[in-house]
Amino acid sequence: MSDNIVPDEKNWTWVLERQCIDCEFDATSFNSRLSATTIRDLVDRWAAVLAGTKVQIRTRPDMWSSLEYGCHIRDVFRKFDERLKLMLETEDPSFENWDQDKTAIEDRYDLQNPKVVVSELREAGISLAARFDTVKEEQWSRRGIRSDGSVFTVDSIARYLMHDPVHHLWDVGAEVPNF
Repeated sequence: MSDNIVPDEKNWTWVLERQCIDCEFDATSFNSRLSATTIRDLVDRWAAVLAGTKVQIRTRPDMWSSLEYGCHIRDVFRKFDERLKLMLETEDPSFENWDQDKTAIEDRYDLQNPKVVVSELREAGISLAARFDTVKEEQWSRRGIRSDGSVFTVDSIARYLMHDPVHHLWDVGAEVPNF
């Protein structure tokens, strides 16, 4: 694994306030009640990306390969499923920090089998979508607090989450949906 990738230390919560200038995802206009349907669509889009050839090749030394991004999206779905479960079952839960770059290195995203990653990404996405299917109207305002102090509601964490798989589709040159 090349170490040319600079760890991402940005606070991406700004995507809740304005459209992303790169991928053009606009969380301010995303209807969080469509999260389950949107995740299922994103799972299919990522499965198509990972079915391509040369998914393990980095097109730029400072960016992940499609496979590495696919591993990341799988883990994003898993992480947000855990966080959503906590928000639905616990009063004002705290979320421990997740170092996505450390995970990529430790789990050797670059060496994972694309077919296995597709299967795991589907499983993680379907689980997260199913959890969003269970959210009752009065639960969209339930809160959770990230370790850096950022406060999310179920509504805002859904909108925040959606930027990640969309943005990374843009990163790998795939068609970006307009949700």
